Amino acid sequence: MVRAPVGSTSNKGSRVPGARRAILKFAEDIPLTVRPWKWLNFKMKSFRSLFLTVVTVCGFSALPALAKGTASEFASWLEDFRAEARSAGISQKTLEMALSGVKEPLPQVVDLDRKQPESVQTLEDYVTARVSEKRIANGRRMMSRYPTWLGRVEDQYEVQRRFLVALWGIESNYGENMGNVQVVQSLVTLAYDKRRGPYFRKELLNALRILDAGHISLERMKGSWAGAMGQCQFMPSSFLHYAVDADGDRRIDIWNSVPDVLASAANYLARAGWKDDQTWGRPVRLPEKFDYSLAGLDTRLPLSRWQSLGVRRINGRALPRRDLDASLIAPDGPGGPAYLVYDNFRALLAWNRSSSFAVAVGTLSDRIAED
Repeated sequence: MVRAPVGSTSNKGSRVPGARRAILKFAEDIPLTVRPWKWLNFKMKSFRSLFLTVVTVCGFSALPALAKGTASEFASWLEDFRAEARSAGISQKTLEMALSGVKEPLPQVVDLDRKQPESVQTLEDYVTARVSEKRIANGRRMMSRYPTWLGRVEDQYEVQRRFLVALWGIESNYGENMGNVQVVQSLVTLAYDKRRGPYFRKELLNALRILDAGHISLERMKGSWAGAMGQCQFMPSSFLHYAVDADGDRRIDIWNSVPDVLASAANYLARAGWKDDQTWGRPVRLPEKFDYSLAGLDTRLPLSRWQSLGVRRINGRALPRRDLDASLIAPDGPGGPAYLVYDNFRALLAWNRSSSFAVAVGTLSDRIAED
């Protein structure tokens, strides 16, 4: 979900004036005569002055570097990018349409890019939050609603339909949560920012290529604050490499065309090495005193070897008798959930490098397929 901007925005993309007004107002509201504890023997006027100094310095120093830029610097940067885009073959018409309305970066986008969680969410919490009963039920409903297209895509790309529906559900809740930020504006902001500027500059150029090809209008090219687009949340570079026109209308529309969404996701996984005769992995039970030095994707052992080490299915039964290599992962460490994962797990990591994401997709696919 895209958050609303915090504080006011000046015509230079800075939130300093609004933030300063708020700080001043708060400080001015502290009464000079308040004495909450009589033994606290200092003047509230001095406290108010000290408070104003501290919060002003700390507040301003915490602002993104983007706020320190000037309107002229941004305009110069944007003109330089226009020249690069023209030399890369982007039409003048597309440049005018996409960039003429961009006057300043979006401070809220930089805030979201800077924001880091204070604590890492455990794998168990991550999966529980995303594999809800409602999402499972809706996934089964999608399986029943699109059997023909799922069958066609499954046959062509050799990716089981339950995984396609699970990816769809995790990425955008089956198209309900695609993001509502103008992709070009977000990518301009992140490309102008210093932290990952070169990466987002390339993504911005790719977004203009998509517009230039007529796949989507500027108004409808919306996505997450980071520029991920459509029901499968492709970055522009992924769109250009993997997105597919499955419905034959000569446009690739991952925003509105379910066939295009499903085929694009399947094409991505197929090219990442998906194997349709395997699943993704399975939760397992570990023996006491298990050697956790064996955990991690760098270690691959046959299922028979894991069996001999005391690893069992989560219900205590023996592992499948199949000649498959697997890795054991335990992202939360000893005592947390453990999984044996196969090559398809690595294909999911090619989509998103988070093990928690891959486990969530695999778990949702299992639950969708249950009777």
